[in-house]
Amino acid sequence: MSRLSQLFLIASIMSILGVNQNLAQEVAKSEKGETIEDSFVYKKVGERELRIDWTRPSDWKASDSSAAVVFFHGGGWTGGKPGQFAVHSVELAKRGVTCFRVEYRLIPKGDKGPPVHAVEDVSDAFRFIRGGAKKFGIDPDRIAAGGGSAGGHLAAYLGMMDDKKVDGVSRKPNALCLFNPVYDNGPGQWGHGRVGENYRDYSPAHNITDDDPPTMVVLGTNDSLVPVATAERFRDEMKKHAVESRLHLYEGATHGFFNVNKGGKNEDYESTLKQMIDFLKDRHWFEK
Repeated sequence: MSRLSQLFLIASIMSILGVNQNLAQEVAKSEKGETIEDSFVYKKVGERELRIDWTRPSDWKASDSSAAVVFFHGGGWTGGKPGQFAVHSVELAKRGVTCFRVEYRLIPKGDKGPPVHAVEDVSDAFRFIRGGAKKFGIDPDRIAAGGGSAGGHLAAYLGMMDDKKVDGVSRKPNALCLFNPVYDNGPGQWGHGRVGENYRDYSPAHNITDDDPPTMVVLGTNDSLVPVATAERFRDEMKKHAVESRLHLYEGATHGFFNVNKGGKNEDYESTLKQMIDFLKDRHWFEK
């Protein structure tokens, strides 16, 4: 295919997806060998548009069938922004993996209830991405979900809860990359005050079954929200169901230790990124 034909193809796909980035800028980025960044709407709720940030390799083509990771940010279901995993996305895209960062509805201030809209939005977002796999140049059978804290809960929610297909499209990820996830919402655990007696409708740890995806978890031993015992119990329950579950403990680390510091990269970020890359490499995420 000629260079001109490639440009027309990319422009057409961007138009279909509602991408708001200028094509000329994207081509320039690609020629410089940088990753390509875009944003598009996946859902409208009333007048509000919910968006997904899209990071892909510089040599991206719609005809690709690359692996992907869909990230959900943390913030206790009440705060946070998709940019939390922007640097992780760039590092993965440099290695050929397409990444998405999802905006979802937060629990409003003063609302003491469960994350009803958050789980609905991430389910819709994941199905939107998988359903558009051919347009995004990704393999629908190699899409991981990842997230930190409450975002880790949402990723695990998609992995452990009963699948709810829409138009035949599954919301269940093929792998999970979880960073100090609050994935046990049972009595005495984080989030139980919001979900109450209906915790089994929200708690991934209480919905582990044989068809769940392989999972990687990183956790600090001084995490104030997720006890080590909780993570070990989750890992052991996964293994009872013959599902791979890797738990990486970081001595003395606290909640959120994996994030990139404002001043730049840090040792814990680099180490946890490597754990994710090694885990995905074993799942063949870096093979086109």
